[in-house]
Amino acid sequence: MRTETRQLKRWFSMALAALTLGLLTGCASMRLIDSDVISVAAVPPGMSLHGAKYRFERLPSQVHNPEAGLAEQQAQAAMTAVGLVRDDAGASLSVMVGFSGTQYLADPWGRPIGTGWTPYGNIALGSGMGRNFGSHIGLGVGMRFPPPTHYRREVSVVMRDLKSGQVVYETRANHTGPWSDSVPIFATLFQAALANFPNPPTGPRRVNIEVPR
Repeated sequence: MRTETRQLKRWFSMALAALTLGLLTGCASMRLIDSDVISVAAVPPGMSLHGAKYRFERLPSQVHNPEAGLAEQQAQAAMTAVGLVRDDAGASLSVMVGFSGTQYLADPWGRPIGTGWTPYGNIALGSGMGRNFGSHIGLGVGMRFPPPTHYRREVSVVMRDLKSGQVVYETRANHTGPWSDSVPIFATLFQAALANFPNPPTGPRRVNIEVPR
C-alpha cells in the first residue's frame, strides 16, 4: 500500500513539474492578438491613396493629452508600413487618431461578471482503508483565486482629403483579452486597422497578428 501511495505521489510531482515547465516555456513564446476590424474606403475618382502624404490633426480634448502623441507615433509606424508618408507641409490628407480602453472582471470564458464570483477549492492527496479493508487512494485538485481582469482596447484612424474636406478612409480595430501591457497592444491594433489598405474587404473581419509575450 505504501509503495502504491509513493508511486502516486511521484506521478503527481512529475505532472506538476511538467506543467510548470510548460508554463515557463509558454512565457517565452508568441501570443496571438486577434483584432476585429472594419474599414471603409470612400476615395473619389481620380484620387489615389498610394504613397499619399498626410499630417495629423487632433480634437481639442487631445491637444494636451500625452497619450495622443504616443498613439500618433504608433499610427505613423503602421501607416509608414503601408506606404503613407508624413509630410506636414506638403500633406494632401489630414489624419485623426482615436484610442480608448476599458477593463473588467471576467469569468472563465472571458465574459464580464460581477464582483461576487468567487471560485474556490483545494488540493489533496491521500490514501486509506475502507470498511472491507480495501485500499483506496484519492486525489483532489482545486484552487481559490480572484476573477481575472480582461482589457478591451480600440483604435480608429480617419483620413480626410484636405482640399474637399471629405473623409476618404476610415478604419477601426478592437481587441479584448487578458494582456495588461497597453503599449504593444495598441501598436498592434493600429497595424490591424491598416491591414489591406487602401482596398479593404467589405464588412467586419478578423485580423490576427503575433507579438512576443
